[in-house]
Amino acid sequence: MQSDTLHFERQDEKGIITLNRPDVLNALNNQFFTDLTGILDALEKDPVRIIIITGSGKAFAAGADIAEMAGMTRVQAREFSRHGQSVFQRLEDWEYPVIAAVNGYALGGGCELCMACDIRIASAVAKFGQPEAKLGLIPGFGATQRLVQHVGFGNALYMLTSGRNISAEEAQRMGLVQEITEPDQLMERAHKFAGEILTSGPEAVKKVKLVIRKSASSSLPAGYELESNQFGALFEEEGTEGMKAFLEKRKPAW
Repeated sequence: MQSDTLHFERQDEKGIITLNRPDVLNALNNQFFTDLTGILDALEKDPVRIIIITGSGKAFAAGADIAEMAGMTRVQAREFSRHGQSVFQRLEDWEYPVIAAVNGYALGGGCELCMACDIRIASAVAKFGQPEAKLGLIPGFGATQRLVQHVGFGNALYMLTSGRNISAEEAQRMGLVQEITEPDQLMERAHKFAGEILTSGPEAVKKVKLVIRKSASSSLPAGYELESNQFGALFEEEGTEGMKAFLEKRKPAW
């Protein structure tokens, strides 16, 4: 599947989305959000168990498309923000894990795309940042909300008010990145980790993401209750096969 901004490839139970505007460092425009919506629509009808998102060229995505934004009115800018927020929320709500394989610059909207994913594996040369304040703006695709969740209040203010870029190592120290690898090994590592997830029970993986995501916006007692309910449900689903396979010293038949 090829569009003006994205390339999609299915590899068995994995779907690989590659941002494909390298001439503008994969800048995010309205068409990008429309194209990503189209891919997610298609995957709802014919799902995969893992999505990997990466960029072409030297950037993951170096922000929103300033050339497109510069001519927007206040109302148009607000709708652009809402459009991006809704698509990224849909990505975050995707039932299976989404891995960001961050190959280079992940700035502004690109960093926000990373944060809408579940797991971030970064090239050692990757750079992260939210430089909007340098343009007299603030993030519009969720960074003021998600960045605090990932790195904490102080680190979020540190990044958002200064607009400075941080290295992959600093991003990992803050908790934004889970793993760093050499640039030429990035996709190999992303696929290998995806393969590790695919050995787990598909319903168990879905329920882990469901419970973690929903509990993040609920009280602790409500989170415990959701966990117990989903834990119990698996005893009538694939959990029975998983435990039986363990006792029989064989691989489970998912």
